[in-house]
Order: sequence, then C-alpha cells, then structure tokens
Amino acid sequence: MRSDSAFASRPVTGVAPQGVARLLAVGAPAGLEAHVGRLGPRPYGSRRLIGEVERSGLRGRGGAAFPMSVKLAAVAGGRHPVMVANGTEGEPLSGKDKTLLTNVPHLVLDGALLAAETIGASEAIVCIDRSEAASAARAALRAALAEREDAGPIDVRVVATPSQFVAGEETALIHWLNGGEAKPTLVPPRPFERGVRGRPTLVQNVETLAHLGLIARFGADWFRRIGPAGDPGTRLLTIGGAVSRPGVYEVASGLPLRDALTGAGMRGAIPAVLAGGYFGTWLDPGQVQVAHLDADSMRAVGASPGSGVIWALPDGVCGLAESARVARWYADHSAGQCGPCANGLPAIAGALQAVVAGPQGAGPALALERWTQMVSGRGACRHPDGAARFVLSALRVFAEEANYHLERGPCPGSRHPGVLPIPKGDGWR
Repeated sequence: MRSDSAFASRPVTGVAPQGVARLLAVGAPAGLEAHVGRLGPRPYGSRRLIGEVERSGLRGRGGAAFPMSVKLAAVAGGRHPVMVANGTEGEPLSGKDKTLLTNVPHLVLDGALLAAETIGASEAIVCIDRSEAASAARAALRAALAEREDAGPIDVRVVATPSQFVAGEETALIHWLNGGEAKPTLVPPRPFERGVRGRPTLVQNVETLAHLGLIARFGADWFRRIGPAGDPGTRLLTIGGAVSRPGVYEVASGLPLRDALTGAGMRGAIPAVLAGGYFGTWLDPGQVQVAHLDADSMRAVGASPGSGVIWALPDGVCGLAESARVARWYADHSAGQCGPCANGLPAIAGALQAVVAGPQGAGPALALERWTQMVSGRGACRHPDGAARFVLSALRVFAEEANYHLERGPCPGSRHPGVLPIPKGDGWR
C-alpha cells in the first residue's frame, strides 16, 4: 500500500478526471490495476500534504463542512494516532457514501491510507453500516482491500456498525469502537485528543477521503478549478422526491439548487425542498430559487449542504404531516442519555403531531416554541439541535398548512401515505 515516493502535487503518471465526473468517473467497481492505470500510483502521505489540502480548500463532506486540513493538523504528531474512515451514512435519505464505496472503493482506500500516513498512524478503520442496504458497499470494499492485503505497513480493517442515526456521530463511533454502545459521549475530550483506545483519532467522511486521494495526485490547483473559492471542488448529492430520475449525482460545488433538481428530472413549479436530510432544513420555493450548493451560499438561506441530500416535496403531499412523522422518528432514535433527547424530543414530536391533528387552538404551537428553545444547545450531541432546526424550518415553510390544520383539521395532503422513509434501528452494539 505504501509508495516510496515523497508527496508531490503533480502526478508522474495517470490522467486527472475532467469536468465534474471526478469521484464517479467510472461506472462500476474497478480492480486495483485498472484503478492505478486510470489515476496513476498513489503518492505517499506526509506533513507536506496538509499544506496542499489547506490550499485546496477541501471541506468535509460528512455534514459539518469543516476544513480537512485543520483536522489533519490537529492529529498529526500525536502519540500513536488512529485513522477512522466514516462511511456509516445514518441519514435515511442519503445514498452517496454507499454509492461511492460500491463504485470506487480503491479511491476511498487511497484517501484513508494517505490520511493515515500523513498523521503518522499505523492503523486505519473503515466503518460501514451493517444494514442490508449497505451490503454491496461492504462487499466491494472488502474485495478491494483483499487486493492490497499483502502490501504496506498500515493495518486496514473494515467494521460493520449499528444501524442507528446517531451511530455515525464521531464520539458515538469512537465509543462503539472502544467496546461501548454507539451513543454520543460528552466532550471534551474530542476524538482528536483521545479517541480509539485513548489515542488521538482522525474521523473523516469517506467522500472527503476520496477527494484527498485525487488532491494528493493532481494538486490543489486542479481541485480548485471547479466551484467557488470558499468551497471548491465537486460534491455528491442524493436527489429524491419529486424528480423523475432520483439518484446520486456528482455536481460542481456552488451549482444552483434549481439546476440540480432540473438535472434530476424536476418539472413544473419549484416545490419546497428538504436540504441536508433529516438533520437539515426545509427551504421554501423562493429560497430554492436563489440557493447555491456550497456551504457559504446555503448558510445565507439558513441551511447547509449537510450530507448532500436534496429532497423535493411531491405535489399533493402535506409537508407538515411528513415533518411530524420525522419528528417522531427523531424522538424514537435518540440515545436517550440526557434530558433534551429523553424528554424534549418526545414533547416536540407530540406537539407537532397535535398541530397536524388539529383543531386545538394555539396550545400546540406555543408548546413547540417552548420546547424547541429548551432543547437547542443543551444535548450531549447535536441530535436535539437538529430536531429543533428541522421542526422550526417546517413550521416556517408550511405555515399556511399549520394554520389550516389548527383552524379546520387535517388537510387533504396529510391523508397521503407517508412518503419520507422512517427506518428502524437495530440496537446500539
């Protein structure tokens, strides 16, 4: 696995992917020989790579959009560090990480090894959800790893994690890897300070690592040719709902949101859109019209690219009723370790369900205002913050529906069968 060459920002061999088809430039899993033939050999990671990543402007693609170079620098030089590649993808609407791992597992492994070498780790752990939905991704990654098993000093292993929404939160993932339940823990210490077996640990999303595998070969300038200066490169989106061609797309960062929807087959009037999935935010049609798919532009409309989910509300479906189902899912899938989750989220779900059931006067709406304020910023993790943000955005975008429900009872759209998936968890260990 380890190259003897020092890191260089220009490849000796291989062809840089052109256009926006960078990560998904091939349509099926390729063996190691074909992978290297297409992209060239993988350089060896070193501290110099941190500077190249910083110049590239690569932000994390797991949801927080945190600069990757900062995370690398925080762990590099620590005593016996560990690299963790996070492919758990607990977001119910997302399929980007599974698609990436299924189609280009060698590129993800390249990134994991480069990150491990850069921080001085001798161990890399790739975490994938253990559900049936991720079975193809697990098989492809293990097959790719088998092609490399006799090469290199870094110990790489694949582990299948519990199917829970919060299991992919980095402290929950570390806690599970250390033998506990896949539930978040209080910080500090953070994983970069004390993670797997008490060692400094870098936790990085698999899409981010795949980008690293390309930046190490082709350099920061190549990466920045696409996208805005503040959030360059391409990003993977899972587009669904009211589109005729749902699926995973690779787009230029900064692409207008409406163009992404049109490319996936949206026709007619612009609908409300859930950006970022269940941990994200509802956007009204006016916001959808002006939003662009990069971190800074999405922040301007009160949202984030998050995990790359773009879900358009189908015509005739009540967004408020769908949101109430998700709010109940939030309550049912919390770790239940602190008051905001154990008490606040069920109260929020119940109040929103009461609004949908209507007519009940102002009581449920006042309860929602009180409980969303009480849970925000008070949990051991950001699960209650996400729930509050999601519900508040639903109340804003679907205010007309809320008034209808409170005054007259359920609207016709709320009787539509639930269209947003509500998956079940399978335990915490």
